Amino acid sequence: MDVLFHNVRELVERAETEQKSIAMLMQEQEAAISGRTVAEIRAQMKNNLTVMATAVERGLQGVQSVTGLTGGDAVLLQNYIASGKGLAGDMLLDAVSKAVATNEVNAAMGTICATPTAGSAGVVPGVLFAVKHKLNPTEEQMIDYLFTTGAFGFIVANNASISGAAGGCQAEVGSAAAMAAAGVVEMAGGSAQQSAEAFAITMKNMLGLVCDPVAGLVEVPCVKRNAMGAANAIVAADMALAGITSRIPCDEVIGAMFRIGQSMSPNLKETARGGLAATPTGRAIAAKIFGGAVMQGE
Repeated sequence: MDVLFHNVRELVERAETEQKSIAMLMQEQEAAISGRTVAEIRAQMKNNLTVMATAVERGLQGVQSVTGLTGGDAVLLQNYIASGKGLAGDMLLDAVSKAVATNEVNAAMGTICATPTAGSAGVVPGVLFAVKHKLNPTEEQMIDYLFTTGAFGFIVANNASISGAAGGCQAEVGSAAAMAAAGVVEMAGGSAQQSAEAFAITMKNMLGLVCDPVAGLVEVPCVKRNAMGAANAIVAADMALAGITSRIPCDEVIGAMFRIGQSMSPNLKETARGGLAATPTGRAIAAKIFGGAVMQGE
């Protein structure tokens, strides 16, 4: 059976024509492709939700990576929120903290759910478990959120890239942030078109983001980029729900991201030969961890 949608335009049109949520359409598409029942698919997604919740909880208790490069920042943020001194607002900072918590668990070799990748795994759950306190969703609605984010991730993966090695961090954290924005809009009662607008607004503001992991590890700057991705997602969702639209259609934004990734230097696509990885401090960190000479960027 052919897929129900290939791009965002088709997804939105089908949602409007059939009066179905994006989450419902993604479930139907997954059922058609996999041959499994919707009940089986939802059970698997429920398990994914549990994995995400466990990772967030573990990260908020405080973890450290083997290298010592990352860990403990999620706890610092929660303490800062509790102090009442936050400038950005508690929900936004909570999303940032929970995104960081997830990626700190990943760096500490814990179990996470790739959304869409391990390096960008903090954004989708970080946003979800922060917005949960505002929207009070049921477990079923939280599962629907994951299907909505998955629908947009499916489109990006098949029309562009979700790989840092292929498209830079814009393809990883950029996609994750845009997916989360789209999911939050639907959870908040927005239309399918508003979800698309939120996705486009988010992605536009992360175009060109390079993948330059220090020492080749998914720690610096990856963890903090997930933090910024979560913040970007929530702001873009609010913009879309307010009625703000993207002047560039969502599918064209995805196409632009793909072309930017293709034109990006290999030094800026997960090779650790450029960007922050090539700074004096970045090279010193790599030499300390691995010893010996560190590959010089071109």
